[in-house]
Amino acid sequence: MRFALSEDQTLLQDSLNRTLADLVPLDRVRRFADGGDTAEASDIWMRLAEMGLPGLMIPEEHGGLGLGMLEAALAAEALGRVVAPTPFLGSAVLAPLALKLGGTEAQQRRWLPKLATGAATAGIAISEPIAGARDGAGVTAKDGRLTGQALFALDATGADLLIVADTAGGLHLANIAEAAEPMPGIDATRRLKALTFKDTPAEALTSNPALDRLRDAAWILLAADTLGAAQVMLERAVAYAKERKQFGRTIGSFQAVKHLCAEMAAELEPARALVWYAAYAFDNTPDEAPLMAAHAKAHTSEIGRFIARTATEVHGGIGITDLLGLHYWFKRIGQNRQLLGGPERVREIAARIQGLVA
Repeated sequence: MRFALSEDQTLLQDSLNRTLADLVPLDRVRRFADGGDTAEASDIWMRLAEMGLPGLMIPEEHGGLGLGMLEAALAAEALGRVVAPTPFLGSAVLAPLALKLGGTEAQQRRWLPKLATGAATAGIAISEPIAGARDGAGVTAKDGRLTGQALFALDATGADLLIVADTAGGLHLANIAEAAEPMPGIDATRRLKALTFKDTPAEALTSNPALDRLRDAAWILLAADTLGAAQVMLERAVAYAKERKQFGRTIGSFQAVKHLCAEMAAELEPARALVWYAAYAFDNTPDEAPLMAAHAKAHTSEIGRFIARTATEVHGGIGITDLLGLHYWFKRIGQNRQLLGGPERVREIAARIQGLVA
């Protein structure tokens, strides 16, 4: 069996890479990370909406493209390459998926067309039942109302719709939260929120099976995002090794530096195959999708950290400077590693999926 991208998938990724290279230069990322881009980079999202990216996984009858998780993973990889500050994970994938799995026809008609065009964005607050509650956080649901706090909410800044998971694993649609406070995070290009609910009205969706599917999708896309960021760090390290001279020779000619670059490439390529297969399995072999998503998230988190550290070492002292900007990819990889469960937590869930632990 030959497993490779189709011509359309390759064109999608190439087109996104070219567009994002022009649309999200490093200076734009730096301005956003420094807090100067107060528009939350909405123009980036609207430009991507012209390409149909927000509607990637939304059915055609609701104005979307009706594509699958592999296409979404390719898009996430392209966005990770430029550490783009976009609400892709929440608005283009997880919210549409939640609505498709558990929304009523009325809810789907209300929200999916808006999400498909980028006219509305969605935030996701599902961390507690997946990664475990911290500091007493957690949301309870009773009689159509939510109470409690949800930490590490993604894409919630300025969102028109919130997908919130309660402590029992149920999913709910909420339009507002009582409070939405910024949370400190190492990646300033992906801002996190702490959402507080106080008897806040919400509409219930389906329970645990839908949350499990959202978890798997999020793990795959975080892994793909890390894959894109790690690929750029490798490319930049190789390019620097070909240019930087020491003792009258380019440092790339030294055996030790060659080994570092070769080891990064050797670790990254199998990770790419794993992420692509996990995305393929999500749509085509759902029985093995949870385990493959867990493997992709845990393994790519480890490989991403290795490449981030090694690529910085190849650059030497300049690797940690703001001028070079390598730290933006470093921090994106580090935050992806911990969102919705670090490798240890994800492997524990994988062991439960296989029945190895109670």
